[in-house]
Parts: sequence; structure tokens; C-alpha cells
Amino acid sequence: MRVIRSTLASIREFRPAYVVLNLVYYGLVVCAMIYVSFNPSLQQTLANATGAAFTEGPISAVAGAYVGGQVWLAMALTFVVNLVVGSFVYITLPSLVVPFSGLVLGGCRAILWGLILSPTRSSRLSLAMIPHSLTLILEGQAYILAMLATYIHGRAFLWPHTVGETGHRRGYVIGLKRSLRLYWAVAILLAVAAIYEALEVIFIMPLLR
Repeated sequence: MRVIRSTLASIREFRPAYVVLNLVYYGLVVCAMIYVSFNPSLQQTLANATGAAFTEGPISAVAGAYVGGQVWLAMALTFVVNLVVGSFVYITLPSLVVPFSGLVLGGCRAILWGLILSPTRSSRLSLAMIPHSLTLILEGQAYILAMLATYIHGRAFLWPHTVGETGHRRGYVIGLKRSLRLYWAVAILLAVAAIYEALEVIFIMPLLR
């Protein structure tokens, strides 16, 4: 309950930024889906590259867990990869060096999602996107909160007077503390998304073939 109250308090405090991030993030997903529907070859190229990364790259263990029907392992690996790589390394860490850079990278993630997951390649993909849309919403919301955390941190660092400080160093520290409060909610959302995605891919997707 404390995590929920803290998250809701941050959302209320930065409501305009939170609303804009939602509109931009999901809007980019939809726009990318529409764009790639007129350029299906681009989607195929990206899908092949993504497939190669999951079968040959360092995260091939994730694909192996799904292919092998290892539900609990798939849940755990999906959660760890999305939290550590998808949220912290891809969105938060760059923003600790270059303020607000995570907002741009998060937007790129939304575009990539739209390009790859647009239901244009086959009727089977269109059908599969019905249950998978919940995964997109849950994971997207987690990444939006991670982006909001970078906004909170960058704002406090560049404009320390907004957190009652005069120096950028103190603003950086206070902004970091405030932004990390949202990470409990990010972790919870990604945990729920990982549970659902593993069940969806292993048990539901085969029924749609």
C-alpha cells in the first residue's frame, strides 16, 4: 500500500508530465503501427533482427525458456531483463549522465514496438495481438513510469529551486531519491506483465495457430 500511495503521490504531483508521457508513448506505438502497415518489408527486416537477437544473443536464454515451456523460468527471466535492461540500463542509466535522455530512448522503444508488433504480416499475428495487447499496456505503463522518474530527476538537477535547493549537486541527489521511489511500482508492473506474458505465450499463443 505504501508503494501505491507513493506512486500515486508522484503522479498527482507531476500529473501534466504523466499525461503527456502516456499520450506520446502510446501515440508513437500507434503511429508506428500505421506507418509500417504501408512498409511491410521494414517490419519483416526488424522481426528477423529481433528473432536473431533472441536466439543468438545474450538474451537467448529467455527465448529458450519460452520454447521449452518453462513457465516459471520464462516469468523470472522476462522480469529481470525488462527491469534491469529495459528500464534501468536503457532508460534510467543514460538519464543519470545526460538529463532527460531516457525520454528520447523510451520514445524510440515505443516506435520499435509499433514497427515490430503491428498486425500487418498475417492474420495469425492480428489474432495474436488481441491477448498480447495487455502485455503492451502493462509493460508500456512500467516504462512510462521509468520515464517519469527520469523527468523528476532531470527537473530537480537542472532546476534545483523546484525541490527547494540552490545547488545542482543537491538537486541531483534529491531528484534521484524521488525518482527511485517510482521504481517499486515499475518493478511491480513488470512482474505482473512477466507473469501474464509467460502464460500468454506458452499457453494461449499455441491455440491461435
